[in-house]
Amino acid sequence: MITSIELGDFLAHSNTKLEFGNGVTVFVGNNGAGKSSIIDAITFALFGQHTRKSNKGLIKRGATQGFAKIVFSINGKQYEAVRKIDSKGTLSAKFSDTTNDEQIEIAAGERKQFGESMTHEVEKIIGLDFEKLKIASIVQQGELNAIINAKPKEFKELLNAIIGIDKLDVASESMKTVNKEFREKIKAEVGYDDTHIEILLRDLENTQNEIQIAIPEKQQLELKQKEIQIKLDELREKVETETPKIDKINQLELRKKELIEYAKKAIDDIQYEISQNERKIKDCEGCFEHIEIKNDLESKIEKVEQAIDDTIKKIQKASGQIASLKEKQSLASKLQLKDNKCPVCDSKVEKLNPLFQEEHLKQEIIQLQEEINSKEKENEMYKQKKNDFSEKLQDSRNAEATLRAHHITSKEELIKIQENTKTKKQNIQNIPKDKENVSEISQIDAHAKTIFENITKLESETKGFDEYEFSKLKESINEKQRNLSQIDQQIGAISEKISKGEEQIKVIQSAVSELKIVKEYVENLNEIQTNIFSRDGPVATSLRSWALNTISAKASEHLTLLNTKIQRIALSERTRDISITCYSKSEVLDLESLSGGEKVSVALALRLGMASLLGASNLNLMILDEPTTHLDAERKKSLVGVLSQLSNISNSETQMQFLIITHDTEIFEDSSVEQIYKFESTEQGSSVVEL
Repeated sequence: MITSIELGDFLAHSNTKLEFGNGVTVFVGNNGAGKSSIIDAITFALFGQHTRKSNKGLIKRGATQGFAKIVFSINGKQYEAVRKIDSKGTLSAKFSDTTNDEQIEIAAGERKQFGESMTHEVEKIIGLDFEKLKIASIVQQGELNAIINAKPKEFKELLNAIIGIDKLDVASESMKTVNKEFREKIKAEVGYDDTHIEILLRDLENTQNEIQIAIPEKQQLELKQKEIQIKLDELREKVETETPKIDKINQLELRKKELIEYAKKAIDDIQYEISQNERKIKDCEGCFEHIEIKNDLESKIEKVEQAIDDTIKKIQKASGQIASLKEKQSLASKLQLKDNKCPVCDSKVEKLNPLFQEEHLKQEIIQLQEEINSKEKENEMYKQKKNDFSEKLQDSRNAEATLRAHHITSKEELIKIQENTKTKKQNIQNIPKDKENVSEISQIDAHAKTIFENITKLESETKGFDEYEFSKLKESINEKQRNLSQIDQQIGAISEKISKGEEQIKVIQSAVSELKIVKEYVENLNEIQTNIFSRDGPVATSLRSWALNTISAKASEHLTLLNTKIQRIALSERTRDISITCYSKSEVLDLESLSGGEKVSVALALRLGMASLLGASNLNLMILDEPTTHLDAERKKSLVGVLSQLSNISNSETQMQFLIITHDTEIFEDSSVEQIYKFESTEQGSSVVEL
């Protein structure tokens, strides 16, 4: 129930706060005093919905923002819902649990992209959304008869909401979710769900048929495999016999090649040896003759050198004498007799000593010079001989060096080399020019003969081998192996197919066995959903039947107080809708034949009849806005009598709360309703006082 409503600059209200208790609360006042604004405040605070054209129209003229706050209690818990709006159209909202003086926020705003919705949370707590609450609990001015004008299907939906059958939809959806999640879990574990049983059984049959076809195919392939394997073994045995000959043929070619290469190398070596020996013979030719005169030449050179030394000494001696004579000649030129007197002592001298005679000295010098010239010629002659002897001695020494370089120590050794070279030349001329003639080539030396013997042996061992036939034999083996490999692959594929099929059969049989249990369980869940939680199932139908009977009875009771010709109202359910039937004392009355006042009476009776069932709605609230419209004075008094009885209803276990809005103030003067608020329009806005 609603415990308080607070309005701030909301529509015509500047600052209004109303307190509510159980039972009936009446708002009285002239039109335009702000009574119906309370309905907009309630729906705006709870759901963000109202009857005005725009949200900005909710703000009191001259204000920049407005708000509506409602405090209500359900099942002992107190809740507060407040929404604000400013002149820019910006909305803010907050829904809180205010039990035990502690406010805990449940939701704020309508940020649905973040999974937040205050309206959704309010709907869960109250048990009705805006549209259902408006039809079930709020009768707007001039819309009292909307309940009888509603389409039958809409009336059925309203009834479902009032008695709580719509909650079966939630349970039904939960059952669907449980069913779906159960199937998904089974599918995750087994790989299938109960809807796949028929498919699995077909797969099982197909797999079994495939295995029955595959087994004979495998057996035929295995027989063919065995036949090919026998032939292949025979061919391999032949190849094993002939294969060594291939190796020996290869060895034969290698040996022939080896012999030819060896012969070529041997010939090159012999030719090189002959060339070396010929050069050695040429170098050493005449060396022994030069060596034989070496000692004689050395003796002659020694004697010539001695003669040269003697000649040089004689030349030196004569040269010294000439020098002495020339000094004397110089002195003799100064010692001249004058008047046969000595130029030194002036003594008389017949003649000078020959040693001081210039002519004599001159002759002596000439003789000595001639002797020097003779000795010099003799010296040149000795030098020439020395040179000749030295050249011949050098030839002897070179001959020794040549013999030493060629390691020849005697003429006999050189003669032996000459004979050996001559023999090798003759042998090399006898070697055949045809390289294919290995028999003659083998005569080069002992090693060549050994190679030739190996060749002869290999030729004997490979005699009669046909390489072309052998290659055909190998190709036949390769072909058989390819065939065998293909058959192996086919057998492997069929074996794998059979193995996988057998495994698949086990899996399918196990899955089918388990899924049959699952199917039975799911069918039980579906049966529960259909019979218990479906709004058209036996449980819902039974509840609606009970509710329709209860509403019919209560509405008929209230209708008798309104003094009309209608004595009874009966609600009945059809396949998809609910029909309303009115009865007088003697006949069935069509709704279309009723007058306007009678229709209002029927609508009010139905509304009041439904009020007895509003325990299914957590808010337990009914609002009547101008319910006396279209009623005459007598029916208005009857209506007040009925409304006065609502206090007794509110004091029952259901604890219903009724808000009645009317401008007919006088009709409540003698009523038992105690809580009445009077609304008046002032310059500052709506003014509310409790009477």
